[in-house]
Amino acid sequence: MTVLLIRVLALLMTLAAIAIAAVPLLILIDLLSGGTGYGLCAGGIEACHRPYSAGPELMLVMSGALFALVLGIRLLMKVVRRLREDSYQVTQ
Repeated sequence: MTVLLIRVLALLMTLAAIAIAAVPLLILIDLLSGGTGYGLCAGGIEACHRPYSAGPELMLVMSGALFALVLGIRLLMKVVRRLREDSYQVTQ
């Protein structure tokens, strides 16, 4: 039961990582099609008055979040592997 719950948590973390990775692409597609970038630039890309550091700051935050999620997924899978190894040990 514990292994199943850990795997479900890893699946949710994987979906969150995919969503975080897709956000910049979705914003760019919306801006290029004449949208507001989902509220990022209220007047469209021509009237966008974002500071120079907004892009790199967003990249750093999203990269850090992705790194943390991937690290969490790896740790969860190691816990699952360890739990499975412990349950298959042969006793004398």
